Amino acid sequence: MRDRYFDTNTPKVAAVVCFYMSAALVMVFVNKVVLNGSPDLPLLFLLLQLLIAVLLLHVAAVFISRVEIPKLELETAKKLTPVILVNIIGLVFNTLCLRDVEASFFQIARGLVLPLTIIVSSVHTRSKPSTRVVIAAVTVAVGFLVGVAPSTMVPANVAPSGLSLLYGFLSSLFIAFHAVLIKSSLPYCNNSTIQLAYWTNLGSAIFLFPFVLLHKEPSILEDLIHDSNWDGQVFLWGSIVTGLFGFLLCVAGLLSIKVTSPITHMFSSAARSVIQTLLGVWLFRDIMTVNRAGSILVIMIGTIFYTWVKSSETALPPPRKDVDLEAVGNRKPDEHSEDDEVTVVFEEGREKA
Repeated sequence: MRDRYFDTNTPKVAAVVCFYMSAALVMVFVNKVVLNGSPDLPLLFLLLQLLIAVLLLHVAAVFISRVEIPKLELETAKKLTPVILVNIIGLVFNTLCLRDVEASFFQIARGLVLPLTIIVSSVHTRSKPSTRVVIAAVTVAVGFLVGVAPSTMVPANVAPSGLSLLYGFLSSLFIAFHAVLIKSSLPYCNNSTIQLAYWTNLGSAIFLFPFVLLHKEPSILEDLIHDSNWDGQVFLWGSIVTGLFGFLLCVAGLLSIKVTSPITHMFSSAARSVIQTLLGVWLFRDIMTVNRAGSILVIMIGTIFYTWVKSSETALPPPRKDVDLEAVGNRKPDEHSEDDEVTVVFEEGREKA
């Protein structure tokens, strides 16, 4: 029965995984193209993405009954303020990091997401992670250190600066905070990930807008418009495309929750990391050193090991309670726990920069 279930759903799983990987890759590379062409407009670029995502959620709500636009209430907004603030701060640092590093190096710069998430979660829950989880976190941290170590093969003008690495660290840290806050924030949105996504995008846009003005990016945009060397089409279409694919990533994350397992999702993410690296070298002529290749490999191994460990721990039956493991293995896709995997939507999916 178990084999038959997976056989009949293989095409659906493959389609969702390909959809998710493609959308995520488009986001990273289109973001990089726009930021390369308009490095002085990172906040305005991010603001446009958020507004487009909000608009598309409204459009989707007209045609898809399951997409519900939440009622905007001040009390709910106050309760969701922490998760919204953490989200937008993380996105800003994410954007600045991608702007300042090579596309193939981006995942290395943000390589501390897993260790920091484990630390923040342990502090928040006042629990001690298992030895295997600690081993996974240390492995990923070692991979990060290998990748950021100075290399004579990388020219000084393209080597990541200390500031860009700080952006990557802060982005990873706020993603870790966000992962912890998501679960506690869902009850304020009727446990709907779509409603939380709407609140997050809209609230992030509201908080970001004053900083766009303080950074004087509208004035910078006006000056660039009158600059014959600036290609405004790249900025315009890049904003539209990334806004659209940011919305699609939210949908892809939800689909991933429904039809794939954490292991499947993690292996697809690992495959995406390899493809992203190869495309970065090909499209942007990024430099790939032995250190960087080894770093990506070690980070992938540590992350996959962590996913396997957590899946194994989840699969263990609780004490003094009989569990039909075969039934657990054969549960339908819509019986997956969204609370357990909802961070897929906001962490992997929110690589919009």
